Amino acid sequence: MAVNPHPTQPGNARRSQSLSRSRVTVFPGRKYDCGCYHCGVSEPVIYDMQHIRNIAIIAHVDHGKTTLVDCLLKQSGTFRANQAETQVERLMDSMDLEKEKGITIRAKNAAFKYHNFHINIVDTPGHADFGGEVERIMNMIDGVLLVVDSAEGPQAQTRFVLRKALEAGAKPIVVINKIDRDNANPKKVLDQVFELFMSLNATDEQLDFPFIYCSAKDGYAKIDLEHASGTMEPLFEAIVKHIPPPRAHAGEGFQVLVANLDYSDYLGRIAFGKIYEGKVKVGDPAICRHGNGKITKNKITMLYHFEGMKRIEIQEAHAGDIVGITGFEDVFIGETICDSEARAALPYIPIDPPTIQMEFAVNDGPLAGQDGKLVTARHIWDRLVKEIRTNVALRIAQTSDPKVFAVSGRGEMQIAILVEQMRREGYEVLVSRPEVLWKKDDAGNPLEPIEKLFVEIPNENMGTIMENLSFRKAEITNMNHHGDQVTIEALIPMRGLIGFETDLVNSTKGMGVMSHLFHEYGPDRGEIAARKNGSLVSMEGGEATSYALNMVQERGRLMVEPGDKIYIGMIVGENARENDIPVNPVKEKRLTNMRSQGDGKGIQLAPPLKLSLERALEYIDVDEYVEATPKNLRLRKKELDENKRKRNEKSRVLKFVQE
Repeated sequence: MAVNPHPTQPGNARRSQSLSRSRVTVFPGRKYDCGCYHCGVSEPVIYDMQHIRNIAIIAHVDHGKTTLVDCLLKQSGTFRANQAETQVERLMDSMDLEKEKGITIRAKNAAFKYHNFHINIVDTPGHADFGGEVERIMNMIDGVLLVVDSAEGPQAQTRFVLRKALEAGAKPIVVINKIDRDNANPKKVLDQVFELFMSLNATDEQLDFPFIYCSAKDGYAKIDLEHASGTMEPLFEAIVKHIPPPRAHAGEGFQVLVANLDYSDYLGRIAFGKIYEGKVKVGDPAICRHGNGKITKNKITMLYHFEGMKRIEIQEAHAGDIVGITGFEDVFIGETICDSEARAALPYIPIDPPTIQMEFAVNDGPLAGQDGKLVTARHIWDRLVKEIRTNVALRIAQTSDPKVFAVSGRGEMQIAILVEQMRREGYEVLVSRPEVLWKKDDAGNPLEPIEKLFVEIPNENMGTIMENLSFRKAEITNMNHHGDQVTIEALIPMRGLIGFETDLVNSTKGMGVMSHLFHEYGPDRGEIAARKNGSLVSMEGGEATSYALNMVQERGRLMVEPGDKIYIGMIVGENARENDIPVNPVKEKRLTNMRSQGDGKGIQLAPPLKLSLERALEYIDVDEYVEATPKNLRLRKKELDENKRKRNEKSRVLKFVQE
C-alpha cells in the first residue's frame, strides 16, 4: 500500500495524465501544494531548508538495507503502480556483481517525497572491505537508519558503520528488521543495540535513539510489536520527526563538499555533494579547491538532484540539498567547489589507510591475448587510474617493473571485485596473493594490522576452528554458547585472515559465518604459513589428456580437466604434500600393435577443484599469480621456468603503508 497524501481525485484524472507526460521541474527544499512527484505542482513559494532530510542506510551485510530502501521508494509514491520498478527487487543494486553476490558495493543516492518533505537517501555497502564508501558518505547526511537483523543482532560491520555515524554527529534511528523471521527476537536485539551504543561512547542524546520494528520484505513498520501495521508510515513519520534539517547555512554564494563521483560520456565528470552554504545556479562562476592546494576556475554547466533513483536536471539548488554538479573535469572526492577564492575549503574527514596490497601485472603467459583485448601495461594503468577517481579506499602505485603495479585496499574482496570488473570489460591481468601492509612505530619497529574477528560456528566444529585460529596466531578474547552454535571473538593478525574463510567454509561444510573489523596496529606475531599444501606444476605445454591426469591425480587434487589448455609453469593441481612437484598433464598414451580390448578405457577422474576469484587469490602462495581473463581463471607460478624458480627462494618481505 503506497503512502500518498494526495490520491488522485475523480475530477483530476486527465490533469494527472497530462502532467505525467510533461516534464515537471521540482526544486528541492521548496514548499508545494502536493509533495508527490506525480501530482500537480503549484508555483514554488519561499525556500525552506526545514523541509529537507538527508539520511543514510547503514548496516551489516545482508541485514536488509537495500530491501528497506526499495520499500521506502515504492511506498512513498515515487513510482506509479504500473511502473516496472515496482516489480523489481533490490532496485538500488544496479551493478551486475551486486545482484550476483547479493551485496551493495557502491554507495548510491536516491530521493523521495513524503508530504512536503524532500528526503535524500543514500544506500551504503555493508561489507567491511567497502568501508571507504561509508566514511565519505557521512559528510553528506544528517541522520542514519541503523538496520539490524532481529535474529542475528549487531554484527562486526554494525559496530563499524555506527561508530562512523556517531563520530560524524549523525542522528540515529534504529530499525529492527526482519521481525517476520521464525527465530526473531527483536526485544533482545534492541537491548544488544543499546549495549553497542554504550560501548561506542555515545552521547546522552545519541543514547536516546528512537527505534522502529519492521519487515522490509513484507513492507510494514510499527512502533510497538503489538500494534497492527500494513505500511511503512511509522518509519516515514520517524524520519521527518527525529532526523534534523541539514547542517547548512543559507546566504549568497555557495560551498559544496564533493563526496561522490560519476562519469558521463556526454557531460564528463559529475561531482555529488551537499551544499553547505548558499545557493547555486547553472551558469554561476565557480572554483574548485583541489587537495594539493591548486585552484581551478570554471562555471557550473549543469545541476542535478534525485527523484527516485533518477538524476533530474534542475536550474538552481539551495543549502542543505544533495546535488550533482558538472563543469570540473579534475575534481576529486574530498575537494571543495565554491563561488570564489575568498571562500575556504571545507574540512574533509580522512579515510582509514588500506591494510593489504596486491600486484597487478601484465599477462606474459603463453596464452596471453587469446581471451581479452585490453592486455598492455598502459591499458591496465589507465583502468586503475579510472577506478581511484571514484573509489577513494583504493590506492595505486607504479613499481620498479613497468609491467607491475601495486594496488592497495581494505580487503581482498574489494580488490577481487575490481579484478572481476576488469575481466568483464575485456582486460587480462595477473594478480598476486594479498600481502599485508605494515606500519612503523616511533622507534622504527614494524607493526602489523590486527583485526577483531567474529566467528559463528556449530559446536561440533569448535575444536577444528580453534586449532586453525591458533595456527594463525589468533588470541581468543570471548566465547559464547547459544543452542547448538558457538560465537568466538578473537584478535588476529590480518595475515592470519588471508585464506581463513576458505578453511572455515570447508571445515563447517558452509555453516560457519565470519566477519571482522580493524582493531589496531600491533607487534609482529611471528611467521604464519601461507598454505600447508604445495602445487602440482606443469612441466609441459599442450592440451590436458585423461591418460595423463589419471596419473597426476595420484599426487594430489586436480584443478584442470581433459581438454584444458596447459602451459609450462601453470598450476594444475594441489599436491598432497608441502612441496611443489613438476608433473606432465599433457602426456598421451602410446599406441602399439598389441593392445588388449579395453586398454585405455574406463579412466575415472575425480571432479577438479574449481576456485572462485576470491578463493583463488586466498589460495595462491607468494610466488604464484592468478591469471584472470574474460573467459578463464588460471593459477601459475610467477616465474614459469623451473630452473629459475629454484634459484628464487620464498622469503618474507614486509611492505609498509605509504604515509
